[in-house]
Amino acid sequence: MNARTLIAISLSAALAGCVSLGPKVPDTLLSLRPVNAPAAGTSASGTFATALVVLEPSAEARLSVTRVPVQIDDANVAYLKKTMWVERPSRLFQRLLAETIRAKGGRLVIESDPGASGLHLSGRLLDMGYDARSRMAVVRFDAIKEAGGGRIETRRFESMVPVTEAEAKFVGPALNEAANTVAQAVADWVG
Repeated sequence: MNARTLIAISLSAALAGCVSLGPKVPDTLLSLRPVNAPAAGTSASGTFATALVVLEPSAEARLSVTRVPVQIDDANVAYLKKTMWVERPSRLFQRLLAETIRAKGGRLVIESDPGASGLHLSGRLLDMGYDARSRMAVVRFDAIKEAGGGRIETRRFESMVPVTEAEAKFVGPALNEAANTVAQAVADWVG
């Protein structure tokens, strides 16, 4: 090897230690899996006028990130160490709601609004994290059901599941259970 090649290799090795091509991957990525989902081969049909449109809920900034919030007290929030959601919690919850409602059968459920004039389900995801004070995984959702003719109904849904320790291996399953409990209650309410 010549001197130029050795210098290029040395500089490349030194630079590799200084450059980061992305954020550090957390130890655990959390997702939501529906307890009740339609079986393979299940189908539904209808029109945009009769479809149920499940929209992504709004959420405040602490829930609009992929980190898992830990409520320390009324005013302080931290995030669960080495753990992240695979995507925004509001999007994960939207998909869970849609799958749970589809599992009930009998209704065309879509997750976008290409001009559908049927029933719309939206709302605000108030909480989907761990409460350190109560040692509970908490999912809280204010649902809004909007039918044709301007009729609107709202209802708050909540589920709290005990957590042994504030670690991903305990918090993740508890959040999934709480989210599924809320999604089933919303599905029953929507009909």
